[in-house]
Amino acid sequence: MTDTTPLNALDSLSADAFQDHLLQGVSRTFALTIPQLPEGLARPVANAYLLCRIVDTIEDEVSLDAAQKRHFCTWFAEVVRGEKTPESLRDHLGPLLSESTRPEEHALIAVMPRVIAITHGFDPEQREALALCVVIMAEGMANFQNLDLSQGLPTLKDMDRYCYYVAGVVGEMLTRLFCHYSKDIAAHREEMMALAVSFGQGLQMTNILKDLWDDHARGVCWLPQDIFDQAGGFPLGSLEPHHHDHRFQKGFLHLVGIAHEHLKNALRYTLMIPAEEKGMREFCLWAIGMAILTLRKIAGNPDFSRSVDVKITRRSVKATIATCRLLRSSNAGLKAVFHLAGQGLPRAPAGTELFQINH
Repeated sequence: MTDTTPLNALDSLSADAFQDHLLQGVSRTFALTIPQLPEGLARPVANAYLLCRIVDTIEDEVSLDAAQKRHFCTWFAEVVRGEKTPESLRDHLGPLLSESTRPEEHALIAVMPRVIAITHGFDPEQREALALCVVIMAEGMANFQNLDLSQGLPTLKDMDRYCYYVAGVVGEMLTRLFCHYSKDIAAHREEMMALAVSFGQGLQMTNILKDLWDDHARGVCWLPQDIFDQAGGFPLGSLEPHHHDHRFQKGFLHLVGIAHEHLKNALRYTLMIPAEEKGMREFCLWAIGMAILTLRKIAGNPDFSRSVDVKITRRSVKATIATCRLLRSSNAGLKAVFHLAGQGLPRAPAGTELFQINH
C-alpha cells in the first residue's frame, strides 16, 4: 500500500482515526488486530506500535551509519520521555531518509509530533511503559548495528537477545498496559511478564525463519551458528538459495522446534487473560494462530528459497480468525486446537533452556 494522503489532511482526523491510518500503512496485521482490544487499550497499544516503527525506521535506514542510528535512537527515546521536542528530531532525521525507506515510513516521521502528543496524553503509568520499551529497544538494537551479520549470529543466546530487543520488550510493554487496564490481570503480573518475553520471541523467531531469504538478499542472517554446528557443521556464511543440505535442514528444524516451544508459552500467557476479555484474547490468539500455521509451512518445506513459499494464505488467516472467535472463551477448546495445529511440528530437544529475562 502506498500512502497518497496529503499530510495536512491527517490533521483533521481524530486521534484514533489518525493512528489507524498510519497503521494501515506500516502494518496491516496490527491494523487488523489492535481494534479488537477494548477502548481503554486500543489507543495506547496503537501508539506504542507506531513508536516502535519509528525505531525500526531509524535502524533500517541504509543512508545512516551505525553511529548516526545510535544517535537518532537515543534522541528519539528522549523525545518519548518528554526531554526533547519531536519537531527538532523530525527536521533533522526526515531529510536523511532515502528512497529505500517506504513512503509510509517517511510519512510516519513527518507526523512524529502528533504521534508523540498522543503518547504524552496517556496516564503516567502508560507513558512509562511506552518509554521504557522504546529505550530498551533503541539501545538494544543499536548494539547489533556494528556486527557482520552475513555469517549469522554466533550463538542461540545472541539470537535470544536480539529477539528480546525487537519483540520481547514489546511483550513486556503490552503486559504493563494490560496490568494497568485490569486488576485481575495485574494479579498475575510476575508470571505474565516472563511469559511475555517468550511470546515475543516465538513470534519474532517465526518471522526470522520465514524471512530468511529476504534478509539474505540484504546480506543479513539472524540464525545462530552454534545450532548449525551441532547439526553437523553447516557454515551459515555459505548459505545460498536452492541449497539442499541435510545439515542446514537439521539445524533449521531445530529452530522451528524452539519457536514452537515459545508459542506454547504464548498460549499459556493468553489463557491467563480472563475469558470475558474477549478482545484481548483475540488480539493475542490471532498472532499465535498465524505463527503456528507459518511454522507448519516452514517445517513442511525447509528447503524453501522464497518467503512467499511459506506465507500463509488469506484463507488461512480468515480460518484462524474464525476459529479464535469461536473458541476464545474456552481454555480447553483453545488448548485442543493449538495441540492439533502443532501436530507434526518439531519439538525443541529435551533440556533446551528457553531464554528468560529476570526482573
